[in-house]
Amino acid sequence: MKKLCGIGEALIDFIPNEKGRRLKDVENFKQVAGGAPANVCGAVAKLGGQSVFLTKLGDDAFGDVIVDELNKSEIDTQYILRTKEYDTSLAFVSLRLDGNRDFKFYRRTAADLQFQPDDIDLAVLEDVGFIHFCSVSLVDSPMKKAHLRLIEVANEKNIKICFDPNLRLSLWDDAEELKKTVLEFLPYAHCIKISDEELEFITGYTNIKDALPLFFKNKCEYLLYTKGKDGVTLYTKDNREISVNGLVVDVVDTTGAGDSFIGSFLYKLLNDDIEQLLSVSNETLHEYLSFANAYAALTTTKEGALAAMATKIEFEAFYTK
Repeated sequence: MKKLCGIGEALIDFIPNEKGRRLKDVENFKQVAGGAPANVCGAVAKLGGQSVFLTKLGDDAFGDVIVDELNKSEIDTQYILRTKEYDTSLAFVSLRLDGNRDFKFYRRTAADLQFQPDDIDLAVLEDVGFIHFCSVSLVDSPMKKAHLRLIEVANEKNIKICFDPNLRLSLWDDAEELKKTVLEFLPYAHCIKISDEELEFITGYTNIKDALPLFFKNKCEYLLYTKGKDGVTLYTKDNREISVNGLVVDVVDTTGAGDSFIGSFLYKLLNDDIEQLLSVSNETLHEYLSFANAYAALTTTKEGALAAMATKIEFEAFYTK
């Protein structure tokens, strides 16, 4: 089984001990390791696959917590760098009563944004089947250039690329710059995940079918369109459409739900050694989507992101029901 290589931010999420309060009214928080691309690596590893992560962390207590949690999740951390000059990123979260979130990020001195192209040890790509990234670390920085370098080498090695924009508008001074950056990176990806809440911002369309030509005009072969409690639809470059319905669970926290979905979907592709994405049958794709949809649903029944993701044994007990 080939590995997943993630690149981007790993941070500490401070999640509230009480729901239904605005962030300014929350009195107590609990720290948990997070960061979307790290979470995706965590889903693959917890399900029994192999993943490796690229980032830079502060040489501080928060960085220690992240490394410990990644190691506990069996993510390969040997290529993670540490620095005394910059800080590990933090995010404070408030939870609404429905489990959805509001964020406040502290990234002005973020260590991960200082990860340079030359910081990439290309040995990291040995036996890698997919690389995965999001948009949070694509602000104008050394880390953005590192993404471009990793994508360049991945293309040379015929490694598939997955992109989840995972929009966080509060991290960008200019929303148009975020849109421009997402559109810049979409053409690199063989697999793209977007949510129904992101569609109009990215494409200008409110109907996903109107937007399909934009996604499929380059390398994209799979477009995963997630719709929260209404499930997910996979559109393929060869004009197939496969959907699964959402699952009804007692939602505690939606943090990491999208990450656990795409991570578990990539796990299925890697586990089955899928090299030609368009060769997978509709029946198999439906099974992959059902698997990933259930894994994401289970993640929402616990607090946090990485720590909330189930092991293979835990998930199999849930999935068989």
